[in-house]
Amino acid sequence: MTEEHEPDRLQIEGAVKWFDPVKGYGFVVSDMGGSDVLLHVNVLRNFGQSSIADGSRVTLVVQQTDRGIQAAEVVSITPPEDTITPIADIAGLDAQEISQTPLVAVRVKWFDKAKGFGFANVFGQSDDVFVHIDVLRQSGLADMQPGEALAMRVIDGKRGLMAAEVQAWETVTAPRDPFED
Repeated sequence: MTEEHEPDRLQIEGAVKWFDPVKGYGFVVSDMGGSDVLLHVNVLRNFGQSSIADGSRVTLVVQQTDRGIQAAEVVSITPPEDTITPIADIAGLDAQEISQTPLVAVRVKWFDKAKGFGFANVFGQSDDVFVHIDVLRQSGLADMQPGEALAMRVIDGKRGLMAAEVQAWETVTAPRDPFED
């Protein structure tokens, strides 16, 4: 553990035990041991996400409260390493090739966690982008909410457009101003 600027806050690393976006919270197991750390959805939203996949590695700034240790800030999230994408459209692609696909801003149309998939639309376009739950998990997310803004790397799959990676919407760079030349 390393101390942060404020003496009552510590930076820790750990793994997400579970997170339920419907309940609005979950717990992290610290690498240092001790009590589980409460992770509230508002702290996660301040990082730009509304969910997080179980097993994700996190770095958090935590503080002791009357109710126990709670996350005050998310510093970083690393998706679980054991996530395997069985989707044929993505399985054959090179990770470097996917990372070179531009991030685009999307709005979630709907997502059904029980069914394991949903759809989003790229801003300004009407075509649906298929989003599989395994792509979400591989991206460190557990769920998406209708209307949520996100960033995605979209590929042309065998059955149409599909998400190959999902990130917080803040990662989309602003479009280049044509009048700056």
